[in-house]
Amino acid sequence: MRIRTAVLMTGLVLLVFYGCAYVNIRTPYDTDLNQTQLGSKTGTAEAYSLLWLVAWGDASYTAAARNGQITVMQHADQEVLQVLFGLYTRWRIVVYGD
Repeated sequence: MRIRTAVLMTGLVLLVFYGCAYVNIRTPYDTDLNQTQLGSKTGTAEAYSLLWLVAWGDASYTAAARNGQITVMQHADQEVLQVLFGLYTRWRIVVYGD
């Protein structure tokens, strides 16, 4: 009976905290993905957060376009990386264009 309870509790804890130790997702900013043309250049910009106390960086479209020497943006993606409930977080913007 104790083993069954331990297995049930472990399963419940994993269900509740699933994705809290490490999350790495990438999502597009466009809505009409079937017509997306990426362009010949790529630019990225990042911002960080540590211990929910400090944050730094510039994860804006402007910074990403400037870093990739892009004058006409055609598509953008957002990446978020979180470790341990957000103790460390990185936001990255990736823009594509010419």
